[in-house]
Amino acid sequence: MNDYGITGFGGIFFQANNPGETMAWYEKNLGLKTDGQYGANLEWRSSDNPSAKAYSIWSPFGKDTAYFQPSEKDFMVNFRVKNLSLLLEKLKAEGIMPVGEMQEFEYGKFAWVMDPNGIKIELWEPNDESFSAMCGDKIHKT
Repeated sequence: MNDYGITGFGGIFFQANNPGETMAWYEKNLGLKTDGQYGANLEWRSSDNPSAKAYSIWSPFGKDTAYFQPSEKDFMVNFRVKNLSLLLEKLKAEGIMPVGEMQEFEYGKFAWVMDPNGIKIELWEPNDESFSAMCGDKIHKT
């Protein structure tokens, strides 16, 4: 494995006419535990480190969101990555420039790029321990 790159899916984000209704429908009909505001945090374990918790996010956004711009698509994929800074250097060397600046929060680092199809891709180097503490009991466990 490289010292950088995708380690898994971080999340699926999509636009919905009514995100609250969408979350309620998924919770009622498919059993997806949502937090009623941002969506669902799906807990899983890595085969490389089964004792450590990891998360992927499912989140409907309102139709008026600007978060997916400059993409004209109504969805965005978030990939969990290893060593975001090194990955961004590699992408820049390939002529792939980030959309905006890398952002860092307690629960991880984020950056965005556009794929050849005009889809905005979010890259997340997570801090799963901090994310777990932040989410508390708002986790969907399978």
